[in-house]
Amino acid sequence: MPWPLLVPALAGLAFLVLPLAGLLVRAPWATLPGRLAEPRVLEALRLSLVTATVATAVCLLLGVPLAWLLARTTLPGRRLLRALVTVPLVLPPVVGGVALLLVLGRRGLAGQWLYDAFGVSLPFTTTGVVVAEAFVAMPFLVIAVEGALRAADQRYEEAAATLGASRWTVFRRVTLPMVAPGVVAGAVLCWARALGEFGATITFAGNFPGRTQTMPLAVYLALETDPDAAIVLSLVLLAVSVIVLAGLRDRWVGAT
Repeated sequence: MPWPLLVPALAGLAFLVLPLAGLLVRAPWATLPGRLAEPRVLEALRLSLVTATVATAVCLLLGVPLAWLLARTTLPGRRLLRALVTVPLVLPPVVGGVALLLVLGRRGLAGQWLYDAFGVSLPFTTTGVVVAEAFVAMPFLVIAVEGALRAADQRYEEAAATLGASRWTVFRRVTLPMVAPGVVAGAVLCWARALGEFGATITFAGNFPGRTQTMPLAVYLALETDPDAAIVLSLVLLAVSVIVLAGLRDRWVGAT
């Protein structure tokens, strides 16, 4: 490799790896088990796992049909629709939280109707955490499933249709099994993104311990008063990220 490329490549690698190495070096390993067992850490971890899992289930319920719509139909304006679906990927999360407040807040476009008709208020609740996480995480699932649908061989679906299977049966018995690896990969990415969500959550759901304080919010709060606790929480999130990336490695780069 020519040195004009090697030097900036090594600098870029150091730029990405050294902060993670610093986190590992400064971690309070001696007190790590005790800190992980602290009630506030366990509560934040429990809330994060529950809300991320529920948000992923919501994304699967809504995102898989949306991906099928984008991949297999010829609706006019489909490119614009795809662009709108991917907006949360590039939208600053805080802006997403503000948008959710304007739509689902107690005085929002839809939130006012929900509150007046059913007494339901989503902001600053655990359900609000799920909504915020699903909003920022769903594009990861939709993109993964749409790509899998486009790569799938449609001849199997056509053969099932010629044998008399209904469209729903074809989707359930043929299409979904074919794209199952893409659905799983998208769901894992979606779950990991939901687990690490911060901006939209703190804007839309607030930061209330035991109710809306997820792991990233707990890191932010602990950094001001107990840096060691912030490092411990960060290590948990780092471990989850590494596990997710390791699990999806074969999908991206192939087995070695």
